[in-house]
Amino acid sequence: MLRGRIDAYAAGMHDLVIVNGTVVDGTGAPAASADLAVTNGTIAAVGPAGSLGAARRTLDAAGQLVLPGWVDIHTHYDGQATWDPFLTPSSWHGVTTTVFGNCGVGFAPVRRGTEAFLINLMEGVEDIPGTVLAEGIDFCWESFPAYLDALASAPKVMDIATQIPHGALRFFVMGERGGDHGEVPTTAEIAEMGRLVVEALEAGALGFSTSRTTKHRAKDGRPTPSLSAGDPELDGIAEAMAVAGTGVLQANSDFGPGEFEVLTRMARISGRPLSVLLLQVDSAPDLWRRTLGQIHQSRAEGLVVRGQVGVRPIGVMMGLDATVHFFVTHPAYRSVAELPLTERVARLRFDPELRRRLIQERPEDPFSTWMARAIHRTFELGNPPDYEPAPHQAITARAERSGQSPWELALDLLLADDGRALLLHPFENYCDGDLEVVRTMLADPYTVCGLADGGAHVATICDASAPTFLLMHWARDRTRGERLPLELLVHKQTGATAAAYGLLDRGVLAPGYRADVNVVDLAGLGLTPPQIRRDLPAGGRRLVQHSVGYRHTFVAGVEVACDGEATGALPGTLVRGAKSVPISV
Repeated sequence: MLRGRIDAYAAGMHDLVIVNGTVVDGTGAPAASADLAVTNGTIAAVGPAGSLGAARRTLDAAGQLVLPGWVDIHTHYDGQATWDPFLTPSSWHGVTTTVFGNCGVGFAPVRRGTEAFLINLMEGVEDIPGTVLAEGIDFCWESFPAYLDALASAPKVMDIATQIPHGALRFFVMGERGGDHGEVPTTAEIAEMGRLVVEALEAGALGFSTSRTTKHRAKDGRPTPSLSAGDPELDGIAEAMAVAGTGVLQANSDFGPGEFEVLTRMARISGRPLSVLLLQVDSAPDLWRRTLGQIHQSRAEGLVVRGQVGVRPIGVMMGLDATVHFFVTHPAYRSVAELPLTERVARLRFDPELRRRLIQERPEDPFSTWMARAIHRTFELGNPPDYEPAPHQAITARAERSGQSPWELALDLLLADDGRALLLHPFENYCDGDLEVVRTMLADPYTVCGLADGGAHVATICDASAPTFLLMHWARDRTRGERLPLELLVHKQTGATAAAYGLLDRGVLAPGYRADVNVVDLAGLGLTPPQIRRDLPAGGRRLVQHSVGYRHTFVAGVEVACDGEATGALPGTLVRGAKSVPISV
């Protein structure tokens, strides 16, 4: 085999030529009919049909799109990457590079014996069960460089990269005081945080992440450690980033008064790009517009600031086998909650007294009070899934038209598909009952795709399929408003996301770039309904969602999936940042 490869290279033969496809190169340039050649893991040429010479393998992509592999910069595979080489479900959706360590949570640095704190924090903030993390992660590291070495020690189906998280850093330096919001780090402790940030960035972290949102709480209810970090601490970390001369500052914030200024001050001190989460919230439905305006103003002042935006509503999936549904705290439901799903469904369908109590006797606990509000904007997800449902499709609107109780309709919808059906409650990016705000965010020149949260919120949210939805909905299917150009969408999830983290060797289909490639049948591209699986460590459950229409996915020129099936190849590696790699403006 090796002799044959050497002979092929000597003869000028490529490893792979993809012919007759429509190339969308990730730069935003117009799509074009072209052939693409790959040699030794790199794109060797892109040119007119029949112009690229011989290859060891020729792949006919007639009628299909040839795209860069998706670069997903907002995931939470910090633990899963240590036990799952296939990083599902992201790898089912054409993702070839993923970045985790977001939102100030992660698993390094960590002192022996304190791992439970980081597990508790991740369980609360990102809804990954502590039992899964405790069973799945072999904490064979303490320092962040050692964590990177552990990630690099086993091959993966895709390339991975990570950031140093503020929560873990603070707790490592301050101990229990790091989680106490009445405590302030000493000058020496701030200096030590800075030293560890430099160490992490020089070892290959792509950035530093922090959380400044009250939504983020550990499983025990404590706010995330970085929430109360003051100016001296934040400035000290920013100064360390300036010393390292590399990395991105990633932040999740509520953007209350003065908060954007806090983060842009860090960007000025560090001289590094700032990446902030940008989304619409019910409590302040126009706040995102102000934040986007602040991003534009910062860019005008010479700062490199980007908004990470989602591509669909951020919503809770409700199901009888999921974490959340309308009846989960109801005393009557608790009497059957531990039954196997089949038996539970039978009782919920055919026990008239149980049904009467569920429908007519509404509890008054805080969760049920929230559910009473949520039902007005909760929808049947359906098959195929509908992520932009109209207000008249809400459960309450449907029940009113049919003369039913909304709780009866909700119960019957949950019982569909033998109890495996799901409801969607969009709680962010959907204040107006459509995705117009998302379209505006996506179209902005200073945003990139983010917020898919692969690996997180495992039994409540299932958005790792966002890159697939991006193409399906925004380029092909949308009917409730304008669509967006295919070339722009591909750029937002490939060239733009890669450049945002200084990964200037990927995300574009051009000679010299890494041969991460998706061949996609756009007409046949689709999403299956999410489903519950119990395939995590310790038998943990999670929502997963498959795709159809990905004909081939290549990582560094190696085919890792064909028609939705993994080939078993694991060419992915750990991507380490470097001072020599600039961050694109």
